[in-house]
Amino acid sequence: MQPFNLTEYLNHGVERIVRGILKASVKNPRESLFMLEYSAASKRAASLRAKAEAAGEHIPPFLIASITNRCNLHCKGCYARANASCNDKCSEELLTADQWTGIFKQASGLGISFILLAGGEPFLRRDVLEAAGGFKNILFPVFTNGTMLDESYEQLFNINRNLVPILSIEGDLTATDGRRGQGVYASLCHTMTRLYENGILFGASVTVTSENHLEVTSQSFTRDLANRGCRAIIYVEYVPVDGKTKELAPDEEDCSYLADRLTWLRLNLSELVFISFPGDEKASGGCLAAGRGFFHINARGGAEPCPFSPYSDTSLLHTTLKDALQSPLFRRLNTEGLLAGEHTGACVLFEQEQQVRACLLTESDF
Repeated sequence: MQPFNLTEYLNHGVERIVRGILKASVKNPRESLFMLEYSAASKRAASLRAKAEAAGEHIPPFLIASITNRCNLHCKGCYARANASCNDKCSEELLTADQWTGIFKQASGLGISFILLAGGEPFLRRDVLEAAGGFKNILFPVFTNGTMLDESYEQLFNINRNLVPILSIEGDLTATDGRRGQGVYASLCHTMTRLYENGILFGASVTVTSENHLEVTSQSFTRDLANRGCRAIIYVEYVPVDGKTKELAPDEEDCSYLADRLTWLRLNLSELVFISFPGDEKASGGCLAAGRGFFHINARGGAEPCPFSPYSDTSLLHTTLKDALQSPLFRRLNTEGLLAGEHTGACVLFEQEQQVRACLLTESDF
């Protein structure tokens, strides 16, 4: 049997996403033009990563950046609020727009192709979004609850095609408002209409649970999103905020169904790009966190394995992005086999929380 080639697996994934977006934007000339330019930039980034790999240095193509810890909603089961990484107060400890600009510049130099902007609610940090817009060789999916889009934000996304709004939705009106609050579904539909009318590429982020995985992967749900102008659906498998909601996490049978269903959807709804996170860890040789395929920077600059594993021993305030990839915690997670551990839910690191904490050399406040 051929040994698993992580770099080849990741590069193939990047190429598939870029091809999918190009295909999805074929009827949108401005978007297609940008994506053609970005496709060339993505290949240059892959070349940078390959050069680093040849020198014994692994650079992941993806980075997740939580640019704020504030949010205007209080969604039920929110993991960020449960682990205190999201609240209603403005903290002076948050990275500035200039500091994020420095991180984006370093990422560009390393060959990182995608930086997922999250929060909190990233629309509360327009200064950071404007900074991100300047890096046309990086695609920035912006994970938003979709309630804060106004004319000025429409202009920002219209000018900066590398910023792609990803709207969080739970399913139909009942499911979405039930988790996110009354009126959110209507607000999302209005936002989709405005983005579609302005020719701005956007996607949807759907939390997949053991209860809703059939509905949110149904042809009726996905077709409705496509008809509203959505061109990408990102399925995020639910990670429980505590042991009380563990039964909502997709089990092995649910994940197997999701994988099969994604194959069907990609064949039958070719105008949409379908992505699953964390996806099939067996196919990727284990969890892709801690720098294997991506890692997370929290709003204060702490380098974490994943948003669902909020532990850090390294801060971007004191080190470079390149050095953060070699943090003691990341190295231990990669060498001690935790990323390939057995688990019943969607997230291997969540189920091994104590082992992850034990990998920290010292307790950290990052």
